[in-house]
Amino acid sequence: MKLKYTLILLLTLFVAMVKESYSQEKFKYYDLTKEESFVINNKGTETPFTGKFNKNKEGGTYVCKKCGAALYYSSSKFESGCGWPSFDDEIKGAVSRFPDADGMRTEIECASCGAHLGHVFTGEMFTSKNIRHCVNSVSLDFVPVRLEPGRYGTAIFAGGCFWGVEYFLQKAPGVVSVISGYTGGHVKNPSYKEVCTGNTGHAEAVKIVYDPEKTSYEKLLRLFLEIHDPTQTGGQGPDIGDQYRSEIFYLNDEQKNIAEKDLNILKSKGFNIATKLTKASEFYPAEAYHQDYYFNNGKVPYCHAYTKRF
Repeated sequence: MKLKYTLILLLTLFVAMVKESYSQEKFKYYDLTKEESFVINNKGTETPFTGKFNKNKEGGTYVCKKCGAALYYSSSKFESGCGWPSFDDEIKGAVSRFPDADGMRTEIECASCGAHLGHVFTGEMFTSKNIRHCVNSVSLDFVPVRLEPGRYGTAIFAGGCFWGVEYFLQKAPGVVSVISGYTGGHVKNPSYKEVCTGNTGHAEAVKIVYDPEKTSYEKLLRLFLEIHDPTQTGGQGPDIGDQYRSEIFYLNDEQKNIAEKDLNILKSKGFNIATKLTKASEFYPAEAYHQDYYFNNGKVPYCHAYTKRF
């Protein structure tokens, strides 16, 4: 029995190594914070009742923080009282199961990249499916739309009032979600009123989720650089203030390299580029009335327009 168990563990490790090697070749992973890496790469556990998705009731899709693969639908989320997000079903083929190192529990990982998600339990009868995926919030990101199974890309741009940037990027082919929000500052969970003071360090920004089979980061980046004025400092159009600055927030080195290349192309054409290039930090969604603003109000942007630059 010991030999059989050892062979199973060795086979499991081999499959995981092959999967990881394949995934690294196919996907460019997003950078992780120290806390995220502790959980996702080193199989750690976040403190219960501290995760930002523990009480989230919004409809949409939970995706892998490391590679962007769609993992769980909000319709499968339920309140278990355990202190971590709980789901009674996963998107088909999105989650892998392995014997935990403790020999007792079953670990769950993202099937696309091997990111540690948490553990799965049965027999607790919380729901009729009698299963509970206990998942760390830091292993997840959230998209407020129902995504098809697969891997999705993310981009974060700031270019003046987020209403206009959102408007143009929502219409781009391959884009599945655009969320207006705040990033790049030093205040946790800022409000619109706080950001408008210009004292929080945040920029009004948009977080774009896109299908990499239908578009690319570079296509979206170039569109972003053509729907606002990347040469204007301290604002955009009539909106003046640091919160309206032009800035690209990159999520990994690949995005950084693409952004540097395209900004240099514009500089070589004689544009005096003011757009900053900054490593992404926490993104905070804006208040509900800011989302889909122009579509909900039947208006058009007042300081954004398309101008061919590439």
